[in-house]
Amino acid sequence: MRTIGLLGGMSWESTVPYYREINRVVAERLGGFHSARIVMWSVDFHDLEAFASAGDWADAGRILADRARRIEAAGADFLVLCTNTMHRVAPDIEAAIDIPLLHIADAVAAAVLEDGIRTVGLLGTRFTMDGPFYRERLSFRHGLEVLVPPEDQRTTVDEVIFSELVHGEISEASRLRLKNVISDLAGRGAEGVILGCTEIGLLVRPEDAAIPVFDSAVIHARQAAELALAPALSG
Repeated sequence: MRTIGLLGGMSWESTVPYYREINRVVAERLGGFHSARIVMWSVDFHDLEAFASAGDWADAGRILADRARRIEAAGADFLVLCTNTMHRVAPDIEAAIDIPLLHIADAVAAAVLEDGIRTVGLLGTRFTMDGPFYRERLSFRHGLEVLVPPEDQRTTVDEVIFSELVHGEISEASRLRLKNVISDLAGRGAEGVILGCTEIGLLVRPEDAAIPVFDSAVIHARQAAELALAPALSG
């Protein structure tokens, strides 16, 4: 079994499910007392959020690249960045390490395509929904058509994430608001919806939508566990 490197804390609320899901898959596959081999670095999210809000992606990339190097030095065989938004600086991280980065958008796209879906809605932070780094990877690398909510709904989703979910606050009123956003995306032709922020899965459940829900954190964690158990690394 290979050692998984987890770069988390963005926020810690959504890193906990990664640890749980990875170990659940390993225990299910291997039985007995087995658990995953993990090296984890959890950053102070305050610093990274401040850089993102200021548009200072260079410093965000510098910090995460440094932490990734430390994870590699600690013995990780591949890296999992436990956040969607900070994949904006994935190229900086990949340039700093010699181990593979398991990109969250690639993991999610594989799950979407496996279900035979080609048109998806995308929910996430304003950085993920507005910027090209995530949507274009889904489109150009995987052939998906990606729909995002209109501006007012993007603001709503972003506010729910940063005002509530990163602090572990679960609100039924906010669940209803996001259910309505998903319903509108379905009305525009989305065959499924990507929860493209690792916190959204803490609030939105599969039964909250009439279309398939793809929880990026769960999908990413499961793929990390499978890769750790695979006979050989690819890429």
